[in-house]
Amino acid sequence: MYSLVRPLLFSLPPEAAHKAAFAGLRLAGPLLPLAAPWLCLRHASLERQLLGLKFPNPVGLAAGMDKEAELARAWPLLGFGFMELGTLTPRPQPGNPRPRVFRFPAQQALVNRMGFNNHGVQAAAARLRELRRSGRWPACPVGVSIGKNKATPNEQAAEDYLACVQALQGLADYLAVNISSPNTPGLRALQQPKALKALLRQVSKEAGRTPVLVKLAPDMPARALAQSADLALEAGCRGLILTNTTLSRAGVPEAEGVEGGLSGKPLFAASTELLAKAAKRLNGKAVLIASGGVFSAQDAQAKLEAGADLVQVYTGFIYQGPATARLICKGILEKSFAEA
Repeated sequence: MYSLVRPLLFSLPPEAAHKAAFAGLRLAGPLLPLAAPWLCLRHASLERQLLGLKFPNPVGLAAGMDKEAELARAWPLLGFGFMELGTLTPRPQPGNPRPRVFRFPAQQALVNRMGFNNHGVQAAAARLRELRRSGRWPACPVGVSIGKNKATPNEQAAEDYLACVQALQGLADYLAVNISSPNTPGLRALQQPKALKALLRQVSKEAGRTPVLVKLAPDMPARALAQSADLALEAGCRGLILTNTTLSRAGVPEAEGVEGGLSGKPLFAASTELLAKAAKRLNGKAVLIASGGVFSAQDAQAKLEAGADLVQVYTGFIYQGPATARLICKGILEKSFAEA
């Protein structure tokens, strides 16, 4: 079915296609529970108990897809075992000038320079609060990615992250600290040891019992990764998300000169290599969520074998459509049966 719809969506500019897809999911909302048996794959061997949470399966939706927490109820009905909403900032901001998303279908890649465009954390918190109040909370863990406003200097960044934590109290099953987007000037400087340790200590303290994870860039040298991983744990973080988008254009010559972070298939090898190094370094002391180039069950399995506890999908969902999570889960399940 998606093979018929995708050409229509891809005939639109990427952001227009995104809006059209979301409009379609809203219209289909009442029917999604009926489709769920065909889109959701349930099996005990797919379940994970991590961070004090039960994940129906290890395949999640990455941050950046549902920035405003508009479709939180839909994602588990599309087979996802968890979701990461956002990235949210304390104050509304429009993001970077358009065009700011670019497709490279031949390489199954995207470049985006969105720049944390969102209506502010309070607007998303109100949506999540209503889901809690009405008893319609999604049937899987809800993570929320938080960031700082573009206009906020790094010296005051902690105030922005703490404001997001406070606004999301009781509304997030885990928090993801995004300090690695390449699309907010200077943001990646917060990955430097002194800044990282100070920020994560404050966020972890403010978050209380809500698990805090930190999302890192794929462009980090191995030594910097090891240092960041150690500091994150010392500061009270429960895990790492590896990785964000890359500034590299390796394998995508058409993207040379296009500013922004690259995601999709070309990111897979580098992000998986970084994941494996982090897993070896941490040796089970933290939860590892793998993001970067996951399109298939084979991709997901490679991430799990490299040390991931969970995987996330973003670009793969755009290219492959609503059945993506189910197909990945089906492949993971078949492999586990074959090895049993």
